[in-house]
Amino acid sequence: MPETASRTSGTANSRPCDQISFPSDLRLKVAATPPALPHSVHSRIGVGLAGGFYPAPHRYELYLSESCPLSLRIAITLDLLGLRDSVATTLLAPPAGTPDAFASLRRAYEATEHHYDGPLTAPALCDRWSGRIVSNHTPDILRDLAGLLSGHTTGHPSALCPPALSADIEALRDLLERDVTPSAQPSELSAALELLDCQLAAQPYVLGEDLTAADVDVWVALTRLGRSDILGSHPRLRDYVRRLGDHSAFRDGSAAVSVAADA
Repeated sequence: MPETASRTSGTANSRPCDQISFPSDLRLKVAATPPALPHSVHSRIGVGLAGGFYPAPHRYELYLSESCPLSLRIAITLDLLGLRDSVATTLLAPPAGTPDAFASLRRAYEATEHHYDGPLTAPALCDRWSGRIVSNHTPDILRDLAGLLSGHTTGHPSALCPPALSADIEALRDLLERDVTPSAQPSELSAALELLDCQLAAQPYVLGEDLTAADVDVWVALTRLGRSDILGSHPRLRDYVRRLGDHSAFRDGSAAVSVAADA
């Protein structure tokens, strides 16, 4: 991974343990179980024109963090939606290697809240026109990417988030966050893996014949487990992880944020 910030020009609540906050002294700190985020921004694009944010090519920029599962989900989603050319991305590596990226993110937080002096939290979606943070709430960022930013509306929903599967996607996300983590109890993890394996018995993706946002969530959760043998008794899951890993969006997303599995 390069030592400098990577800038590529590209057209429910997230769990605190997965979010990364950068303290004021700019020391990169990934806490296993940090406290609730000290400053959350929950604006949306095109939802009641909150904050004046509306869809426009090249208007928005994403700050993604190296080795962050939430950033990986966003990076993969960007590629699946074809948004790499219309939404810019900036990678945050350790501050000593990416000082310009950290300085830019701090300016965005300061523009959002006067005299802001708290941690810098990523992933974060920034409005380049006003210099303000739109959101650092990953589920909302993903919804906005799959919605208006990719040209989809209620009448023409994204294939990644079909309305008929929205409840299933959310339920599966809850399962992953509770039971498919490196710190999950072995019995709960085993039961969840068995359920996911059964889901793939008669279909190529976890919710049917088509790839959806649920597959992004599942793939990231499984690859984050960090043990090469953990899927040994679940051949369908093992093949599923390998198959999606060969998909260009998953492969390029992983390369973009260089996610390291938890030990």
